[in-house]
Amino acid sequence: MINSGKFRANAVVLLLTLLAPLLTSFHIGQVKPGNEIVFNGNSFLVYVISLKNDSLSMYYLREDSSRIGNFVALKSHLEDQNKELLFATNAGMFNPAHEPVGLYIENGKQVTPVNTSNGQGNFFLKPNGIFSIDKRNKGRIETTEAYLKSPYRVKFATQSGPMLVIDGSIHPAFTKGSKNKYIRSGVGQAGADLMIFAISKHPVNFYDFAELFKMHFECRNALYLDGAISKFYIKGNSETTLNSRVDFGVIIGQYK
Repeated sequence: MINSGKFRANAVVLLLTLLAPLLTSFHIGQVKPGNEIVFNGNSFLVYVISLKNDSLSMYYLREDSSRIGNFVALKSHLEDQNKELLFATNAGMFNPAHEPVGLYIENGKQVTPVNTSNGQGNFFLKPNGIFSIDKRNKGRIETTEAYLKSPYRVKFATQSGPMLVIDGSIHPAFTKGSKNKYIRSGVGQAGADLMIFAISKHPVNFYDFAELFKMHFECRNALYLDGAISKFYIKGNSETTLNSRVDFGVIIGQYK
């Protein structure tokens, strides 16, 4: 005889298992790559990367040590390797020579060291932070201090600032209703493998931008990447951005 109660329980478990990926995608708004959303009256372009399934790297210099610099050059660089660029965005602060202001590691090699100095500008609005990907393709977003307390071997890392969300709390220096509004881009971590990249379509203040990651995507940690110059390239829906040839320092790119 079949135990009907046990049968129903097993059926519920099986149903939830089958629905879990769909529910996760719905929850984070992952309708399609390059999803435009409106949150608290502000419009954002969002791109979701699964480090478990997608190939994500950071780019700065070619093999001959010349700087890549822009999305067109990165696309060509990848095509030389028989790869196709799917997504790209600038990956943190750089100086007038387009050199990373803080830590940058590419393919396990440190190009520039961690910057713990004080100064003016968004990068120095402490705590700032580091977005890294290790050799097992696991990602972490954490404050610079946390990174230094528990260093580990990473394949890619970029330092930027300020942190937007820190252990589930919005950066203490941000003010709700602030009139300090600019185009802003950033990255947040939702779970073990999902990295949420977002850019505002119109000027937005830090508090509202941080709330997008904290409230809508439930990111425990999120990092500001850059301001007014920030761009997203998404294959198939932003070819004008690709051809804008805006010069950057480090670039984050997804490829296949």
